Amino acid sequence: MVEAGQEQADAAEALPRAVALSWGVAEAPQRGPKRELSVERIVDTAIAVADADGLAAVSMSRIASELGFTTMSLYRYVTGKDDVLALMQDAVCDIPIPAEGDTDDWRSGLRRWAMATIEVIQEHPWFPDIPISGVPLMPNNLAVLDWGLREMRPLPLSDAEKMSTALLLSSYARAVGVVERDVARSRGDDAPPQHGEAFTAALAALVTPERFPDLAPLVLSGAYSDGEDEQDDFAFGLERILDGIERYVAARAAGEPAAAAPARPESLPRDKAVREAAKARREAESALREARKREREAIARARERADRERERAEREKERAAQRG
Repeated sequence: MVEAGQEQADAAEALPRAVALSWGVAEAPQRGPKRELSVERIVDTAIAVADADGLAAVSMSRIASELGFTTMSLYRYVTGKDDVLALMQDAVCDIPIPAEGDTDDWRSGLRRWAMATIEVIQEHPWFPDIPISGVPLMPNNLAVLDWGLREMRPLPLSDAEKMSTALLLSSYARAVGVVERDVARSRGDDAPPQHGEAFTAALAALVTPERFPDLAPLVLSGAYSDGEDEQDDFAFGLERILDGIERYVAARAAGEPAAAAPARPESLPRDKAVREAAKARREAESALREARKREREAIARARERADRERERAEREKERAAQRG
C-alpha cells in the first residue's frame, strides 16, 4: 500500500496538474472554502456555461459566480483556466462504451467508435474548440481510445498501424462533426442564410463552365447545394475509409509488405510572383477553353452550312432532272 501511494505521488509530480487531477492523484487542497466546492463541481459548472453560451463564456470569474464563491477560491483546486478546459474535455468523453462482443465485426465496431465523436460534438458543440495538445493522457480519453483499439484487436496490424488507424478515423469524425456543427449554426433562427441552396441560382450564373469546367455541372444540377438529399456524407466517407483499411488488412494478412507511405506533397511557394503566374495560367486555361468552345461552335456552324449546301445542290439536281 505504501509503494502504491508513493507511485501515485510520483505520478502526480510527473504529470501536468490537470492530468493528475483527472486521475485523482493530485494533492487535495488543505484549506479552502467549505467542502461544497470541488474540482468536479468546478468542471460541471464550466461545462454548463459552455453548453449554454459557448466556450468563450467560460472564465474563472464566471464559474465562481455561478457557484457562489470568489474567483480566488477556485485556485485552491485548479491552477487556472487551462486546467478547467482540459478537465472539461475529458469529462464529456465519459461516454457509454459498448460491451466487448456487442458488435458483429471490426468494421461495425469502428463505425460505432467513429460515430461517438460526432455525438460528443452534437451534445457539446464547443468540444472541438479546445485545441489538441498531444496524445490523450486523461482517463476518459484513454478509455475511448482503448475501445477503438479493442475493435482492432483481431486485425493483423502493428501497434503503430493501429494508432494511425485510430488517428485517421477520429480526425475524419472530428472534421465532419465541426462541419455539421457550423452548418447547423448557420441555419439558426437568428442567423442570415449562408447555406448553398439559398444561392444556387446566383451561383449558377457566376460559376460558368468556361471558368469552372468541373464544378459548373454540379452547381447546375443542385449537387453542390448542402441541402437535404439522400447522400449521408459522413457515412459515405466513413465507408470509403473502412474499405481502404479492409484492403490494407487483407494485404497484410496475405503477407504482403506494407507499402511505404509517400512523402507529403511539396506545397507551392507562398510567393507573389507564383500567385500571379498561377492566375495568368488560370486565365490562359479559361481563354483556351473559350477558344475551344468557339472552335466547336464554328465547326458546328460550318457543318450546318455544308449540310445546307449539300441539300441545296441535291434539290437543284432534282429540279434539273425534272426539267430534262
